[in-house]
Amino acid sequence: MSQPAFRLTFSFDDYLAWEDRQSQRHEFVRGEVFAMAGGTDLHNEVGGNLYVMLRQHLRGSPCRVYMADVKVRVETADCSFYPDVLVTCAENDRADRYVKRSPLLVVEVLSPTTAVFDLGEKFAAYRQLDSLQEYVLVDPERVRIQIYRRLESQWIVDSTGPGQRLRLESIDLECPVEAVYEDLSAPPAVGMAQEEERRP
Repeated sequence: MSQPAFRLTFSFDDYLAWEDRQSQRHEFVRGEVFAMAGGTDLHNEVGGNLYVMLRQHLRGSPCRVYMADVKVRVETADCSFYPDVLVTCAENDRADRYVKRSPLLVVEVLSPTTAVFDLGEKFAAYRQLDSLQEYVLVDPERVRIQIYRRLESQWIVDSTGPGQRLRLESIDLECPVEAVYEDLSAPPAVGMAQEEERRP
């Protein structure tokens, strides 16, 4: 996340009306708007691979996959973000074409400028969504994916690396982790996979 676009305070409804007139996307955090920086080709390719994989897996189901331009609203944190990929199976999310409120899976593709925010304040906000079952962080530079999975009141992290399988329990998907990194413009580096536990 970059610096605020400016220091005016918005209500969420004001932000939606203002954002609709902008040429650039902005995330909303408690009254302030933050311009989103452009991503790299690898960021785009990894996000696209994930979108296609999830779309094919969920075809014919009531679940829908969205990427990049659809907002997720977290009412309790008064925030709104544009995740790289999200999945929602909620009936209430079909009524709004621009904002989803009940995702069960959210994926963020990391970049050097957003990694700390994605794992820190953004994850803290996402955790307030009762619907969210998994929060996935993908490193586009090396084969490393972290899956934060809700287990009752705790969040457990499952790290996946080269030669391992990516398991997304929220949508019953399992595949080689290398499928996420297929046909990239530059080959990813080899990452290390470890399992650890994260508590809120």
